[in-house]
Amino acid sequence: MPDLSHGDNAAAVNSLRSAVMRLSRRLKHQRVDESLSPTEMSVLGTLARCGSATPGELARKEHVQPPSMTRIVALLEAKGLVRLEPHAEDRRQKVVTQTERAEAMLEQSRTKRNAWLATLAADLDEDEWERLRAAAPVLEKLAHL
Repeated sequence: MPDLSHGDNAAAVNSLRSAVMRLSRRLKHQRVDESLSPTEMSVLGTLARCGSATPGELARKEHVQPPSMTRIVALLEAKGLVRLEPHAEDRRQKVVTQTERAEAMLEQSRTKRNAWLATLAADLDEDEWERLRAAAPVLEKLAHL
């Protein structure tokens, strides 16, 4: 683990936290469907990225309690964005799968948010673009730890 008492490391962590939070807040305003909460969008994104999962698996991936995930899944099902199917090996469990409607909505959302970010990034110079390309996989890794 890096030494956070070292001034450069502590400053980098502080700067990263601040920038990620600010950018995240701004990105949240670029939603396609205002009726979905950020948590509901996150669950749909996890299903798109990881595939179908049980509510318990989704709860672990989303870092929420299983009863909370059960409520989220019920809301998404009521909106026609996921469907529950019997588990192939354990009939007591259900598997959550996103619907085509959810896939289309996520694609629209990605397109809108990417366009917004591209507009911001248009002002970056080539050196900044190079650093952004190098940092993107590291940020992706941090986001999924």
